[in-house]
Amino acid sequence: MSIRAVHHLNCATLCPVAAFAIGQAGLGRGKMVAHCLLVETDRDSLVLIDTGFGTRDIEGKTGLSRAFRAVVGPTLDPAETALAQIIRLGFAPEDVHHIVVTHLDLDHAGGLSDFPNARVHVHAREHAAAMSRRHLKERERYLEAQWAHGPRWEVYSEDGDAWRGLPAITRLRGLDADVGLVPLYGHTRGHSAVIVRSGDRWLVHAGDAYFHRNAVAGNARVPLGFAAFERATQIAPAAGRASVAALRQLRTSYADVDVFCAHDLTEFEALRARA
Repeated sequence: MSIRAVHHLNCATLCPVAAFAIGQAGLGRGKMVAHCLLVETDRDSLVLIDTGFGTRDIEGKTGLSRAFRAVVGPTLDPAETALAQIIRLGFAPEDVHHIVVTHLDLDHAGGLSDFPNARVHVHAREHAAAMSRRHLKERERYLEAQWAHGPRWEVYSEDGDAWRGLPAITRLRGLDADVGLVPLYGHTRGHSAVIVRSGDRWLVHAGDAYFHRNAVAGNARVPLGFAAFERATQIAPAAGRASVAALRQLRTSYADVDVFCAHDLTEFEALRARA
């Protein structure tokens, strides 16, 4: 098999105001994660899926705003960086040959500079949006300092390929492992899910296509705080609704698929325990 193991990493604990608003108990701050994957492969060394915050974010060198820190409450713990966790697992930073990102928001791309030699795989529309930052929301969400080191970008557009009935890029340049991109626009212009074949199952890292598990669980209600945050951060709301519907259909139609988002604590703990 090309993929030997998949590690579920929390690369940024987030403690937003008003736990009750995100479906958690209490009047204090809640708890969210930045769910990343570290994929051990036979031929491609290590593949990192999303990065959370990196060491330069922790050191205050990338410009995380005071407002973001006050409302979202990132702990900015150096032990939670992908770099620190990869070293604790017995690997070297140079072992990360590939990084595949769902999108380039500041809490997903902060660790890019910790692996300067890795190829960074991203949808072409997302790359263009992050480089131009032409919308107000894009100027707030994309931090140019996080890729000032000049990553080795690998950008992709759909070319007729498909996965489980959805448009996809199933072969990434230089990667032998079963890792691909499934465009799920809405949260950003080029947002994608990242698919990873793990044994006889497929992991679908849905990034920020949704924020709470109830969004893809049928008729369950999404907590008010998450629903409001989704509306406030989406670039294309109609596309975002279509992306969530596609994920819901995927969960319903295929028993060998595990769909999860980047920030749901319950999803993260369940998948990490199973792994």
